Amino acid sequence: MCGRYSLTSSLSELAQRFEFDSEPEGFVPRYNVSPTQQVLAVVGGDTRRAGFLRWGLIPSWSKDGPSSRPLINARAETVAEKPSFRDSLKRRRCLILADGFYEWQRAGDVKRPMRVTMRSGEPFAFAGLWSKWTDAEGSSISSCAIITTAANNLLKPIHHRMPVILSEEVEDLWLDTALDDSQTLTQFLEPYPEDALEAYEVSALVNSASNDRPEVATPI
Repeated sequence: MCGRYSLTSSLSELAQRFEFDSEPEGFVPRYNVSPTQQVLAVVGGDTRRAGFLRWGLIPSWSKDGPSSRPLINARAETVAEKPSFRDSLKRRRCLILADGFYEWQRAGDVKRPMRVTMRSGEPFAFAGLWSKWTDAEGSSISSCAIITTAANNLLKPIHHRMPVILSEEVEDLWLDTALDDSQTLTQFLEPYPEDALEAYEVSALVNSASNDRPEVATPI
């Protein structure tokens, strides 16, 4: 699964890399993004738009809304079939922006937190899905999930799953609202090449969602 990540790049760097013009209000660097928090995402259409979504997808048909179990991840292998995700796969896809993510490697009785980044240090995009849930009074929540796939060779010793990182060449297709063929879309949901990534151990500070400062992402 993917349950924590970071986004410490500047907004200007992100706007240039992901080609959006909007300036999401309240953006700050994040070192320990956690489920149910607001996360920066980009959606497509005529132009790319950046904004915040609640991490933990709430299907539009949910009866429980935000009190339901947050669906933070969707498995690539079943995303086209699961009722919670299949409509979003066809119609509501997004880029969830990050520059690192965390997984925990078991060593005996201990779990060591590891941070995975691009070797280049550049930000990247998770393959995301989003949905809009509206209550009886008309208030709405826009939420999202990160798609995961089997781990590549770098991640396998750490965890058997990893988030789907989209290549730059695929990002436009992922955001193309005219593309709704599930078979084509699921072909993009592959493990990212391990030679482009690196992993290093970080402090146990990441274990607590209340810790959101540079020390969380610092190698130890």
